[in-house]
Amino acid sequence: MELRQLRYFVGVAEELHFGKAAERLYISTPTLSQQIKQLEREIGTALLIRHSRGVELTPAGQVLLARARETLQAAGLALKDTRRAAGLDVPVLRLGLLNGIPGHLPAALEQLATERFPNSTVTLEAGTTTDQLRMLDAGEIDLGLVRTPLTLPPAITSEHLADEELGVLLTATHPLAAASELTLDDLTGLELIWIPRAAAPEFYDDTIRRIGNGVRLSDISMSHSQLRSALLVRRDAFSLGSRRAATPDIVWRPLAGRPLVARYAAVWRTDSHNPVLQAMVVSPGLTILRQQVVVD
Repeated sequence: MELRQLRYFVGVAEELHFGKAAERLYISTPTLSQQIKQLEREIGTALLIRHSRGVELTPAGQVLLARARETLQAAGLALKDTRRAAGLDVPVLRLGLLNGIPGHLPAALEQLATERFPNSTVTLEAGTTTDQLRMLDAGEIDLGLVRTPLTLPPAITSEHLADEELGVLLTATHPLAAASELTLDDLTGLELIWIPRAAAPEFYDDTIRRIGNGVRLSDISMSHSQLRSALLVRRDAFSLGSRRAATPDIVWRPLAGRPLVARYAAVWRTDSHNPVLQAMVVSPGLTILRQQVVVD
C-alpha cells in the first residue's frame, strides 16, 4: 500500500464521485479507478459501492478513511520533522484551495506569503468549505478559503476577502437566455441544479432562502466545476454562478433587484505556530488583500 493510493482513496471517499475526485487530484478518472481497484485487491475487500450517481463507502471503507487521514497526516509530520533535523526545512504554508474560487484570490495569498516570508513555499490542498474546516481541524492545512456565512469553531478565526455577484446560468438555447437580466418571477417553477448542501451548509441555506420558494430544487447536485456540464444535460434547468462561469454554450444573466453574492473569507487556527501564517496575519495582514481584490 502506497501513500499515493491512500491520498487517492481519501479523495474519492470525500467527494463520493470518481470524476470530481479525479479533477481534485489532477489525474484521469480511469487512472484513479484503477488505483482504487488495486488498493481493494491488496486489502482484500471492497472499500466503495459504485452506482450511477457516484459512490458510497462500505463499512471497511469508513474504517480505512479514518486511518488513511491519520496516516497521511503522520507521514507529512515525519517528513517535516526529518527535514528540519537535517537543516533542510523550508517554511511551508499549506493553503486550502476552495472549489470554484476566483483564481486571483489564492494567487494573491501566495504573493503575500512570499512577500512577508521570503523563501517560503506555498502548497495547495483542494476542497469545499466543509473540507477546509475539517482540514484545519486535522492540521492538514494552515490557511483555508471558505464561503460565508459560516459558523466557526472557537479555535478558528477568519478574515473577509472579497464578494462576487452570483447570477443565473442557462444554456444559450434556453428561452430566458434572450433577456439581458432576470427576475425571481422569471425563475418560478424552473429546476435549480445547485451544489451539494454538505459542501457549504450555511452558504447553501442562505442562497436558497434569498432566491425564494418559487424554484424547484433538482434531484441532482454538482460541484461548481460540474454545474455547466449538468446544464447541458438538463437544458430546461438553471444554476447559479459567477460571470466567470459563462461559456459559448452557457450564458450568465444578473438577477434584477435582488442580487445574490458569494462572500469569500480566509480562515486559520488561532493556535497555529506556522511562521508564514503568522507573518501574513500580523497587522494589517490580510486586510491588504481586501483592499486590492476586486471581483466582478
